[in-house]
Amino acid sequence: MIKPELKQVSEFVEAQAACFDPEVTDYMETVCQSKGKMLRPALTLLVGGATGGIKPEHIRLGALLEMVHLASLVHDDVIDEADKRRDEATANALWGNSLAVLLGDVLFSHAMVLGTEFGSTEFCRKLAQTVRNVCQGEVAQSSRLYDLSMTREEYFEIIRKKTASLFSAATGGAGWISGVSPEVEESLYQLGDLLGVAYQIYDDCLDMVGDEDDAGKTLHTDAGKGKLTLPIFNLLECGDRNVEATLRDAIENREAVDYSEFHDNP
Repeated sequence: MIKPELKQVSEFVEAQAACFDPEVTDYMETVCQSKGKMLRPALTLLVGGATGGIKPEHIRLGALLEMVHLASLVHDDVIDEADKRRDEATANALWGNSLAVLLGDVLFSHAMVLGTEFGSTEFCRKLAQTVRNVCQGEVAQSSRLYDLSMTREEYFEIIRKKTASLFSAATGGAGWISGVSPEVEESLYQLGDLLGVAYQIYDDCLDMVGDEDDAGKTLHTDAGKGKLTLPIFNLLECGDRNVEATLRDAIENREAVDYSEFHDNP
């Protein structure tokens, strides 16, 4: 339904590498070609098509959100010490952690430059707040590693910031571009928030029990890095005292856990 427009978004993102200084261009070409499922641009385009038709501004917003997403992945891979994503070497595997972090920073900042081209101070502010939320969510998650006092509510607050905020910006922002009513725009922001939360829960489950060859990226990093996710909360509260004790001891002692032994546990 939106294949031609998604291609335009992809080409837009890849073309951004030429906007940087020569010392940066080659690195950015590699990073900007590492796009995955393009979920956020797809949501932008679908909402645009459903609210009056896809405009050039929808293409731009989709590209901007994809660049913010790419920047967050570059930083995630450094934090997780991941060496593979989408069957390709990660930026940190190619060039080291220091350069990868700086490249992520460049992507974040360039996305904000693109945001100024929508001609609305208020909309630019919303986009900047989205980027801030993504970064704050990552900080909050990193500050609560191995923290068994963390609650489910805090987990949901973290994933709303680090993941759902981009989905929300895609759906709500697309509605704003189309000129929908404030009520519809707010509903679209809420839709994106719910989709983003659901997607992060899926991704957390994939990290725990997924297959790296099928997923095309490094998995099983959340538990090893002490990230408390919804499937881990469920195991901690599953009612099986052996499972709960084994998992709690492993987290407290910062030890690796083989979650395959829990697969058959209800």
